[in-house]
Amino acid sequence: MTFALPVLGSNILQSLNGSANAIWVSHALGEAALTATVNANNIFFLMLGAVFGISMSANLMISQAVGARNEALVKRVVGTATTFFLILSLAVGLGGYLLTPSVLAVMKTPPDATRDAIIYLRVIFLAMPFMYFFSFVMMAQRGAGDSRTPFYFSLLAVGLDVTLNPLLIMGIGPFPRLGIAGSAYSTLISQTFTLAVILVHLYRSRSVLALHREDWHLLKPDLQIIRTLAVKGFPMAAQMLVISGSAVVMISYVNAYGTQVAAGYGAAIQLWTYVQMPAMALGAAVSSMAAQNVGAGKMERVNLIAANGVGIAALMTAVPVVLIYLTEGLILHLFLPAASPSNAIAIHINSIVLWGFIPFGMAFILSGIVRATGAVWPPLIIMIVAMWVIRIPFANFLEPMLGQNAVWWSFPMGSITSFALSAAFFRWGNWRKARLMPMAAPQGQAADTGQAPPMGAEESEVVEAVAESLVEGGAEKKSAD
Repeated sequence: MTFALPVLGSNILQSLNGSANAIWVSHALGEAALTATVNANNIFFLMLGAVFGISMSANLMISQAVGARNEALVKRVVGTATTFFLILSLAVGLGGYLLTPSVLAVMKTPPDATRDAIIYLRVIFLAMPFMYFFSFVMMAQRGAGDSRTPFYFSLLAVGLDVTLNPLLIMGIGPFPRLGIAGSAYSTLISQTFTLAVILVHLYRSRSVLALHREDWHLLKPDLQIIRTLAVKGFPMAAQMLVISGSAVVMISYVNAYGTQVAAGYGAAIQLWTYVQMPAMALGAAVSSMAAQNVGAGKMERVNLIAANGVGIAALMTAVPVVLIYLTEGLILHLFLPAASPSNAIAIHINSIVLWGFIPFGMAFILSGIVRATGAVWPPLIIMIVAMWVIRIPFANFLEPMLGQNAVWWSFPMGSITSFALSAAFFRWGNWRKARLMPMAAPQGQAADTGQAPPMGAEESEVVEAVAESLVEGGAEKKSAD
């Protein structure tokens, strides 16, 4: 809980930021503009998935190296990941910018929202390299055992974004009136500025993640680490693409029912974000903690982390679900005008969908534990089955009979499938034998809450020598003793 709460705070801030943007866009520019941002954000998260796996893979490698007390390996991972990650994020940003109109057309974005969606999304793609690297640095800090500092930087980024949003949308004071582009530019400015502040902080605090002049040679990619990033990161990136791709297909179904239904769906999504936040925060906590214990050879503690994480996730997801059911009539007015017919549509959607996030949150914890060991393919396969074998076919085949309700019921059906399969693999799968990469760890020194104390110089040299032998040479396994 100590590790997860700052992560939860960061997630809440990011969601409040998205909600504030949605509030300003819907009330200042109308329902069509809100629909435009919903469609654009689906594309954005789809592209985010393309680099998420690299970032997560690097995070877990850093966690395992911290658990093994191997600072030299941490820096090697950071150097290689930085170069690889920046190149990939630039390619994704450029590709997304060029393909924006075509992808929105495939999604069947309503005509009255298409122009705004293109304007908004293209600015977001300009910001994408900064946003991706911001996310990478935040995750790396958590992987190193620090979940509090990323929270403070999230507070700065969100504060700037929320402040700039109305100023740039409506042209208040000396600021230009940019309309929907103003919402996107506020994100670009806030993320870029905060990233610069983070980098200054890492260097001034001499963080293990900071590469100083003597470490700059580590920016030259290490082929072994690149292979691990690619081989282990691809399934995690693909999992995000599976989720985001499914969301794109679902929004295309929703768009077919017109702007009012799409606006109701967009308002409901804003509430779903808060429901998923506790499980996402706990997932980040259990994943980092499990990876550190894997690196230290403490597998019995990994099982305890999983058991506690699943129970807490169920409780912490159920609480916001109940609160939203009790107050959604009032909350939805933040995102939609009080007289809008989309309010009733959003309430109906939530009555079917909302409770299904409880099993989905529990599955999220189990997937995070499994991935922390290096078993990255099973969670991907489970997600493909839940989203593309269950959810989308359910909506597609039953829509002629159930209408819109087939789309809404497909969400809990996919969530239940995801949890059932995740629980089965956790119980009977062979994930406990997986590893991201060969790792040596001093025995009996696993970090209890992700805070790894410094090791002595002599111990560091022994561990580094063994890890280098295992990682680079692939030699016969040797004892750290």
